[in-house]
Amino acid sequence: MNAKRKAFSKYQKKIGKKESSLEVQMARIKKYCTVVRAICSTQMNLLSLLQKKNHVIEIQINGGSTDQKVDFAYNLFEKEIKADSVFKNHEMIDIIGVTKGKGTAGVMKRFGVTHLRKKSHRGYRKVGCIGAWHPSRVRWSVARRGQLGFHHRTEMNKKVYRMGKSIKECPNNASTMQDLTEKAITPLGGFPHYGVVRNDFIMIKGCCVGPRKRIVLLRKSLFPQTKRAALAEVNVKFIDTASKLGHGRFQT
Repeated sequence: MNAKRKAFSKYQKKIGKKESSLEVQMARIKKYCTVVRAICSTQMNLLSLLQKKNHVIEIQINGGSTDQKVDFAYNLFEKEIKADSVFKNHEMIDIIGVTKGKGTAGVMKRFGVTHLRKKSHRGYRKVGCIGAWHPSRVRWSVARRGQLGFHHRTEMNKKVYRMGKSIKECPNNASTMQDLTEKAITPLGGFPHYGVVRNDFIMIKGCCVGPRKRIVLLRKSLFPQTKRAALAEVNVKFIDTASKLGHGRFQT
């Protein structure tokens, strides 16, 4: 209250005038800017999670001139962008996320070093020598105990097996040409610690970084794909929808 300068005081006076109109601001962006970014958010109301606050991210728009970038972003204002409009089947993508946190871990679990002999002095689940006398400090390259997990990681080259539709658009989104059984992607009893998949989904090969319900960022692969396995089309013949709780035998 006692500050001499008030934030956005001049901007508030311009509200209602031509200087603050959207057309004028877009014209200024096209004239002066070279990098254009769009502010995007998730839709947490579509998920049955406890979190209600949307995730917000700033995405840079590349390709074309500045005018084309601004027009492209303007045409997507307040619109829903689905995954199948960005990615496609049989494509290689990168997944960025945060791994499962495991707290403080010992040096054997954290770095996989070999334990010492059975009757070693003061324990054996540790590093025997942590460095020379000089330099008189422990170097960063020496394996030590500390935080394990909850790290920011990028998993490269995950192949997309299927871009699935929601239950409303496609109730039998787990059926294939070889398996014509009417079934959804959700297994019997739901996915453990998640529940029922009601919206669009992406089926990838291999594991995915992080625990259940943690947000991940998907992007196009940065490397040009030259291997035959990366370029080949995958024909999914059967999707297992048996219960993932215990030893499930029955399909949905």
